[in-house]
Amino acid sequence: MFLCGSEIRVQPCESVVKSLLRFLRFLRLKFPPLRGRGFHYIAVMSEIAKFVNHGAATITPAVAEKLLHHLPQWKLEFTQISAPKFPHLVDQLEFLADAVEDATEGAYKELPYVAVTQAVFALLYAHKKMGIIPDGVLELGGADNSSVVRAALIQNEKAFAIYAGKQGVDWRKITSQA
Repeated sequence: MFLCGSEIRVQPCESVVKSLLRFLRFLRLKFPPLRGRGFHYIAVMSEIAKFVNHGAATITPAVAEKLLHHLPQWKLEFTQISAPKFPHLVDQLEFLADAVEDATEGAYKELPYVAVTQAVFALLYAHKKMGIIPDGVLELGGADNSSVVRAALIQNEKAFAIYAGKQGVDWRKITSQA
């Protein structure tokens, strides 16, 4: 599923395709395989953060409300993700889904809207069946989903940490610091 304007579509619209292609081209041309968390890791995460910010800028309250109808099914689907290289991905997706649900329904009003829109974008991105890196690719499947989710979490770390505390969730478990 793709977000095109205020609609959730099965096929990507031109702006989504252009954004994904720009991101993929940047990764392929600018960075050799990552061996550590040095300069290249930071530069790649910076580009992923830009990608998330661009996608989040298209999220409207109507899109967030439409997403609410899909969340129960998506939460079930997220529990079926098998990504051994990204062991915290399922917990992170469930956390973001809960945060979006609580914020959109008004149960938790302290979450900044930018955090909500980035979380919505990350959930939409993780749910779709095609990504920059197809999930079936050995060793790399799930890397793009994990990167997009982590970018949303990292950019809103303080707000999400407060939310986690108020929900009784161990923030270290979500951020992989456990």
